Amino acid sequence: MRRFLFLLMLPILACSGLNTPFPSTPTFDPVTETSAPPTAIPETPTPTPIPFTATPTIPPDASIFPSPEAYTWQLFVAGLQRPVDLQADGSGRLFVIEKVGRIRIIQDGQLLLTSFLDITDRVDNSGNEMGLLGLAFHPDYAQNGFFYVNYTGSGGNTFISRFQSDGDAANPNSETILLTIDQPYPNHNGGVLAFGPDGYLYAGLGDGGSRGDPLDNGQNTDSLLGKVLRIDVNNGDPYAIPADNPFGNEVWAYGLRNPWRMSFDRQTGDLYIADVGQDVWEEVDFLPAGSPGGANFGWNFREGAHDYQGTAPAGLVDPVAEYSHAEGGCSVTGGYVYRGAMTEWNGIYLFGDYCTGFIWGLINSDGGWQKQLLFDVDVPITSFGQDEAGEIYLLSDIGNIYRLVRE
Repeated sequence: MRRFLFLLMLPILACSGLNTPFPSTPTFDPVTETSAPPTAIPETPTPTPIPFTATPTIPPDASIFPSPEAYTWQLFVAGLQRPVDLQADGSGRLFVIEKVGRIRIIQDGQLLLTSFLDITDRVDNSGNEMGLLGLAFHPDYAQNGFFYVNYTGSGGNTFISRFQSDGDAANPNSETILLTIDQPYPNHNGGVLAFGPDGYLYAGLGDGGSRGDPLDNGQNTDSLLGKVLRIDVNNGDPYAIPADNPFGNEVWAYGLRNPWRMSFDRQTGDLYIADVGQDVWEEVDFLPAGSPGGANFGWNFREGAHDYQGTAPAGLVDPVAEYSHAEGGCSVTGGYVYRGAMTEWNGIYLFGDYCTGFIWGLINSDGGWQKQLLFDVDVPITSFGQDEAGEIYLLSDIGNIYRLVRE
């Protein structure tokens, strides 16, 4: 157990915390990359395809990292209660999940007072890793008003549900429960939802909790825990299983401990998955667009690319990036591939660590991967978000949202 973590821990963590208060005025410091790691924190019918944003001329992906000294994370919105997800609906608005069970709207840079959805009456937020955890808008949301959430509810179990909205409000009584998944322990619930370029809904589920995956859920393809699920919400009642899912059930990929945020590159369709480690290693996994189902990311045979227990089978998919707790981390928070107006960042995947506030970049070029530590921020990073223009946001457990901008 790591005993340097914050008292208010995000649902991705299973560690005890310190009583150190968060600073009231965070600072955001660029990092000059050195050979030594940092040691201290500065202050069936074809589903509807997703209409990925296109531009008349697509800038090339970056081959080198921009100098982080020229950029900062600018305060965008404050006053939220434990925000854990940020999504765009196609209207220019942003929607933020508060873990307690509410979804709030940001419109024209302002946080609206009235909640878009309030389901605190059915969300079980009693454990630190429980609550309202994920949100995804249907690709045809503007026409059908459908959106999907992942939360822990009655009995501490996972619920993946569809709701319907009209304008600035969703009807809490419109819930259609798609999946209920028994959770044996109160931690490692995962919670992320995302529509893929194939129009299917993907869901990240943790291994069910405790320590070391004692029930071996991660490697059991008959269990929905420790997996990426893939379902067709446009067919079936309440959904259909795609014919090319590899095991004849909802499972698309397996061998995950606790995927805390996954995202598709809106330009390429590549999938990035951040998987929280046990004691030593945090990892980022990657599936290129068009990959078949059945990828095994290794947990609990391996933590990151390193042996954890037992004899690993052949064919495991290694992470494309990892970092150790000795480098100053404790729990990875997955992010997004930048596709905004600052073209020097184009194609760079940004991700961070909850405890330290470190933010790294990843570049995929010529079949190889470059990783660089770019920023130290003195806030606990609960999530990242991306708007319709491809700009990147950072969500913090202190209730603030920040946006990456030039100085």
